[in-house]
Amino acid sequence: MNKQFSSFIRKVHKCKKCPRLVQFRNKISSEKRKSYQDQTYWNKPVTGFGELGAKLILIGLAPAAHGATRTGRVFTGDKSADFLFQCLFKSGLSNQPNSDHIKDGLRLKNTFITLALRCVPPQDKPKPIELKNCSSFFKEELNMLKNKKVIIALGKIAFDACVRFYKENYNVSGSFKFAHGAKYKINDVYLVGCYHPSPRNVNTKRIDIPKMVSLFKKAKKLG
Repeated sequence: MNKQFSSFIRKVHKCKKCPRLVQFRNKISSEKRKSYQDQTYWNKPVTGFGELGAKLILIGLAPAAHGATRTGRVFTGDKSADFLFQCLFKSGLSNQPNSDHIKDGLRLKNTFITLALRCVPPQDKPKPIELKNCSSFFKEELNMLKNKKVIIALGKIAFDACVRFYKENYNVSGSFKFAHGAKYKINDVYLVGCYHPSPRNVNTKRIDIPKMVSLFKKAKKLG
C-alpha cells in the first residue's frame, strides 16, 4: 500500500463530521446483532478495498450495519457481500466467491470497491449534507485511482454521487439517468448503472447472478 493511500485511510478513520451517523454507528456497535455478540465491531468510517491500479471501480452506497461496520472492510460479512462476490468470482474479478472477514484471503483482480458514504446511515437513507460531507473523501479516493476506465455504480445514490463528482470537478454537463445497464461515457471513463446487490433486490428477482455476471463481463470489455 502506498503512502498516499495509507495517509488517506488514517484521515477517513478519524472523521466525525456527521453527528447523526456517528451516533447511529455507535449504537449498532454497542447493541450488536445476536449472532455477533462475541465480536468487537469495527465502528469507524470505511475506506475502499482492492487494487489501486485497477481499471474497474465499483461504488456502493455505504457500509452495511452488520457488514462493514462490523468487519471494517467494504462489502464484507453480510448478505449483499455474499451475492456480490459470487458474481465477481464468476466474472473473474476476485480470487474467491466469498467476503467474510479481513483475514479471509480475498483479493480483487483489476478491481477496486469503495463507497459514496463512509458510515452506515439509519434505514440506509443518507441526508444530502452527509453525502456532501463525504464528497471530499470520495473525490480524493477516486483521484488516486489513476487507471480507472469503468465505474459501476451499485444503486441510484451511488450513481448520483458519481455524476456529481464529474459535474463538480470536471465541468461535465448533461442528463444522466440511472438504470441497470445504463452506460455513459464521461471524459475517458464509462459510468455504468447497476442494481444494488441488496437482499431486497435479490429476493424480488430484480437482480440475479446471471444478470449481474453479464453486466460485469460487459464492463470488463469496456476497460
